[in-house]
Amino acid sequence: MAQAQSAEPLPLALSPDLLARWPHLPAFWPELSQVPPGMAGALTVVEEGGAPAAGPVLRFSLAPFAPPRFAGRDAPPLLLSDGAPPLADGEAEALAALIVRARLGGAPGLPDPGGAAFGLGARAAALVLDPCDPANAAGALAALAAARSSGLPVLVARDPFAGRAAAPVLATSAALPGVRSLPQPLSPWTLLDAAARLHGAGPLMAALAEAAGVPHDRPGAHLQPLLARLRAADPFRRRPWSRAEGLALLADWVAAERANRGVSACIGIARWKRRQVAALLAHEGGSPAFERSPARAARRAVAEGGAVVAWAASLSDAGAAAIRGGGVPVQLLEDGFIRSRGLGARFLPGASYSLDARGAYYDPRQPSSLEMILKEGAFPPDLLARAAALRKAVVARGISKYNLRSEAALPDLPEGRRKVLVPGQVADDASVRLGGGAIRSNLDLLRAVRAAEPEAFILYKPHPDLEAGFRRGRLRAAELAGLADAVVGGVPLPALLPEVDALHTMTSLSGFEALLRGVPVTCWGQPFYAGWGLTEDRAPLPPGRRGVARALDELVAAALILYPRYLDPVTLLPCPPEVMLDRLEQPEAWRISPLTIHRGMEGWVRGLLARIGGRR
Repeated sequence: MAQAQSAEPLPLALSPDLLARWPHLPAFWPELSQVPPGMAGALTVVEEGGAPAAGPVLRFSLAPFAPPRFAGRDAPPLLLSDGAPPLADGEAEALAALIVRARLGGAPGLPDPGGAAFGLGARAAALVLDPCDPANAAGALAALAAARSSGLPVLVARDPFAGRAAAPVLATSAALPGVRSLPQPLSPWTLLDAAARLHGAGPLMAALAEAAGVPHDRPGAHLQPLLARLRAADPFRRRPWSRAEGLALLADWVAAERANRGVSACIGIARWKRRQVAALLAHEGGSPAFERSPARAARRAVAEGGAVVAWAASLSDAGAAAIRGGGVPVQLLEDGFIRSRGLGARFLPGASYSLDARGAYYDPRQPSSLEMILKEGAFPPDLLARAAALRKAVVARGISKYNLRSEAALPDLPEGRRKVLVPGQVADDASVRLGGGAIRSNLDLLRAVRAAEPEAFILYKPHPDLEAGFRRGRLRAAELAGLADAVVGGVPLPALLPEVDALHTMTSLSGFEALLRGVPVTCWGQPFYAGWGLTEDRAPLPPGRRGVARALDELVAAALILYPRYLDPVTLLPCPPEVMLDRLEQPEAWRISPLTIHRGMEGWVRGLLARIGGRR
């Protein structure tokens, strides 16, 4: 950075192109004011390798922590630039541990099969990096000679930070005895897994080697100076971040992009959902194809060596078995537990999703990945603290599955009488069909609750899709007589829960939302949150299933942090749940399908006909 000495720091000028690509860029320099580009005396922000600019310049680099691109979309949470805040005591060590644990660094999308792919054992080779730069050929040859004299097996690999199109300068090394050449670009971490010592390291690779504890031949220390130049900014809320927060988001993105590369095709995804699903499953190479049939999807997956993703309710057991029988993995996609700002039945985009290779989370016939997280997973203190904060934020903000807004008022509730909420469900919903136990209808549920709670004041809340007229199954007023004391269809669930003493349900997500708010829950079916000692279970699972006592915040950590994926509706990038809570309070962030108008009218007409027929 070239900057004239002055009492006041120079203001920042960013080009329209940079701001259009990364609107959060000014948040990396919160200490500098921003002025329009071209203003005299301002610092012009330039990415390393970009076009030169006149006057004082502020340069930044994304290496070595460039973010992955999701079908062309990216937003760096980290960059290197001079004048970053000083490292706090112990911060460098904590950041290094995070970098190693998440295997961060290197060009996005590089294969990372691990050191075992070389068949040499851990830290067993002398690793030589080919700079792929003729100007450094002499140094590369000297590094190769030093490695060969070490007595260790020698691996020669492209420097992970070299340009992908650059030609190697050690191409003839493969003919030397005891030398194995690796022509394919590989992740720095696969190479470091195998390296007892690193030869010919550039400064970025040397920094990662120091984080991993691998000795190298480049003079000086490189990790600490690199971390000291690291700046971080929140790409969603456009504000400064800590370095640890930036690295944590990068770790999530790297894991998501790597997982998405394993998906070849999608089936059963409604057209109005495809924009969101394509973004959810995007990777460096683009997005998976949407196929019309399981057979076509399976053929594509076989050709590409990937998996098929299917909307869970659209794929039969026989269809899934047929795909898996051909050697193709199947992953089931469903809405997450904080779904959207409005009803999915009205074609509103999803906020979160579950992607499960074992089975849908609502299907208790086999353990889902969510169940296995809860049964076998570890919940360290920092995760539980995050879960507790997230739970409190959900409750304080009145967050629920659909986040519907309504002005409907609570009915008059009797003093001194136990109040029980019974949320209705859609009778043909898969969670009811597969996990409802002996009770499969709202009417049967109300009968069971009235028998169990004969003196209670029972509030019945019809399912929002039924209230909106999108699904069939409304109950007539005559059917409710003697079973429900009040119908509270228009009252949002977060407003109801503080007013009741208990909730009874088949499998509704409202039971999970009640647990978040400290309301006792009785399950007449087998939802994902039953069987962990947090609910009264009238239809317990078979012995050996679940049965592990879990604390509430362990359930929250699994269900809201570890299991689902969240997709930011603004950037269409993966985001943390905390960001999604903010987005749910921003109506302008939600892109509504043109089909919404049609669905809204359809629901109004159906609802009118139901009311004429006396159904609730």
